[in-house]
Amino acid sequence: QVQLVASGGGLVQPGGSLRLSCAASGRTSNTYTMAWFRQAPGKEREFVAAISWTAAIFHADSVKGRFTISRDNGKNTVSLQMNSLNPDDTGVYSCAASRAQEQFVRSARSYDYWGQGTQVTVSS
Repeated sequence: QVQLVASGGGLVQPGGSLRLSCAASGRTSNTYTMAWFRQAPGKEREFVAAISWTAAIFHADSVKGRFTISRDNGKNTVSLQMNSLNPDDTGVYSCAASRAQEQFVRSARSYDYWGQGTQVTVSS
């Protein structure tokens, strides 16, 4: 069993930055692929970024060059640094954990554990 607690959301102006964090607990949580997904009002949940326990990194095309995912296995945390935010980045961001193979990390169905979500609003 893995428990995930996300934090760091808020209101930011276009062009601004936010850093999300996800604290994981559980005996083997540092062997899971960790990911961030987001869901905007009226839209389906979409993949944002993932990092495997071997530090292989995956980003959605829409956030490449702006968002950076990282993890600290010693602290059992995964972070998402979000720069150059725009209104299309608005949504509830959730962290998730999976033991799926790397070719499946972009699919929400691959994830067994989910955090509670944190709201990110990009607006002037």
